Amino acid sequence: MAWEAVIGLEIHVQLATKTKIFSGASTAFGAEPNTQACAVDLGLPGILPVLNEEAVNKAIKFGLAIEADINKVNVFERKNYFYPDLPKGYQTTQLEKPIVGAGHVDIALSDGSVKTVRIHHAHLEEDAGKSLHEDFQGMSGIDLNRAGTPLIEIVTEPDMRNAEEAVAFAKKLHSIVTTIGICDGEMSQGSMRFDVNVSVRPKGQEKLGTRTETKNLNSFRFMEQAINKEIERQIDLIEDGGEVIQETRLYNGDTGEARSMRSKEEANDYRYFPCPDLLPVVIEDSLLEQLKGEMPELPEAKKARFISELGLGDYDAEVLSSDRATAEYFETAAKASDDAKLAANWVMGELAKTLNQENLSIANSPVNAEMLGGLIARIKDNTISGKIAKQVFEALWKGEGTTADEVIEKKGLKQVTDTGAIEAMIDEVLANCTQQLEQYRAAPVEKRGKMLGFFVGQCMKASRGKANPGMVNQILRKKLDN
Repeated sequence: MAWEAVIGLEIHVQLATKTKIFSGASTAFGAEPNTQACAVDLGLPGILPVLNEEAVNKAIKFGLAIEADINKVNVFERKNYFYPDLPKGYQTTQLEKPIVGAGHVDIALSDGSVKTVRIHHAHLEEDAGKSLHEDFQGMSGIDLNRAGTPLIEIVTEPDMRNAEEAVAFAKKLHSIVTTIGICDGEMSQGSMRFDVNVSVRPKGQEKLGTRTETKNLNSFRFMEQAINKEIERQIDLIEDGGEVIQETRLYNGDTGEARSMRSKEEANDYRYFPCPDLLPVVIEDSLLEQLKGEMPELPEAKKARFISELGLGDYDAEVLSSDRATAEYFETAAKASDDAKLAANWVMGELAKTLNQENLSIANSPVNAEMLGGLIARIKDNTISGKIAKQVFEALWKGEGTTADEVIEKKGLKQVTDTGAIEAMIDEVLANCTQQLEQYRAAPVEKRGKMLGFFVGQCMKASRGKANPGMVNQILRKKLDN
């Protein structure tokens, strides 16, 4: 039997506010446990929450980015459950009247097709604390620093059919929220966490199968692995005569182990009711107009501009427009060098490779965009070759200069373009390679191309890589064929 997977996502996006959603406690990452949880976050008697206006604005901006309905009257509710890292015994969230209604996100797939994933809604809520099990033998520690951190939870329709589509959607969503500046996108710090709902059904069947939810996936790779593993598990279970039960599951990306966590709750298990401490949120038309005016260029529009105005190919434009910091770096480097294509090659090539090796974000690159643009300009005007440029880049990375010109001057890396000097060097190389020269001239014309590389290599070695490669090839061919 042919099977079809049905996948929907719930994504928790931490909003990039300085303080929490209902209190003035800091949201800064990395503080000592329990040093950023105030009386409001702990739900102590007599406290009253005050809604963070900036969290509301950021949620609205997300709705605008996905062309969603913005609910001008939205209401907070209490979701009641009891867990050690939820000190109040309830989570303040939204259910019946969320701030963001139906919207959509378009994703590009590897076969070149574009698919629309519908967003059911996105609601504001506070985060819970965190249970820590690793450092406490036989016990768990509770860190309440995250309690009260502002989130939007984005809920999709079950529109995805495989892991590729789910990951493409997750990456596009990451691109949107970081571009519009509502989230820093640091998944390793919990800024974006994905819950994956998966079910399977026979192909062609309309009725949905029983779904499971795998919670708190914080990398695209782990998400892909977890989805594929769960699809395989459900198909094997059904084909062996078993039944899928609705449950919450966990996936450990380090070990590849998936396991059941608990039976899945229904909404009525949480006994939702309107929060008596918070008034309904009323959004004025004037605020919507103001926030629309503050919206930056979205990834889709940026990609189209990179193609039409800068002449980039579809793939390069997609990669460079998907992350706000990368896009800004690229545009600055392209402007400084006056060569968008070469700038794209360097940002996606040498820079990306080195950042990867050093485990750095582009925002923390020792070589800033102006420095890289200056380096590319020296390649373009033949001051240095592409090979020498890598040496200059390495020196800039190590802090051995603040500009490409400074490094080139200090290390004597300027490219040799003097025709007379190159000719003299080639004559010396040929005089020292008489045997190879005889073999070259005795060889059929169609085989000489491969043999030319030996002489080019010897010339570049003699010039310590400084000779202009194009000029070396041109002069060398004339001398060899005479």
